[in-house]
Amino acid sequence: MSKEIFLQQNLREGELYAGLILGKDGEPDYHLFLLPNKAEGLAWDKAKAFAAAAGGELPTRREQSMLFANLKEEFEPRWYWSGEQHASNPSDAWSQGFYDGSQIYYHKDNEGRVRVVRRLVIQ
Repeated sequence: MSKEIFLQQNLREGELYAGLILGKDGEPDYHLFLLPNKAEGLAWDKAKAFAAAAGGELPTRREQSMLFANLKEEFEPRWYWSGEQHASNPSDAWSQGFYDGSQIYYHKDNEGRVRVVRRLVIQ
C-alpha cells in the first residue's frame, strides 16, 4: 500500500502523520498521529485528562523524540508533558524540550504544555 493510500484511509481531519514506532519487548509496531488538540498551563494529571478527552494520550518519551525529529515545527520552542512518570520519583513526570530536544522531568504540579497523539497498531 502506498503512503498516500495509507494516509487517505487512516488520517483523520486535523491530524498529522508522525511516523512508525517499532515495538519493543514483544509489543507490536504502530503508527503515530499528532492530533490538533493543544493546551498550556496544565499540571500533569490535568494534561492526561485533557488528552483523554481529546480522544488520545500524551506521547511517550520515545514518541516525543520522533515528534521532535519529524514534526518539530508543530511545537512552540518550549517543553511539553509526556505521559511517562519518572520511574524512581512518582511525584515527577518526563517532558520534551522542543527548543533543543532535551528530555527532563518536572514535578507533576508544574504547569506545562500539551500535545495529544493517537496510535494505530499494525496488525
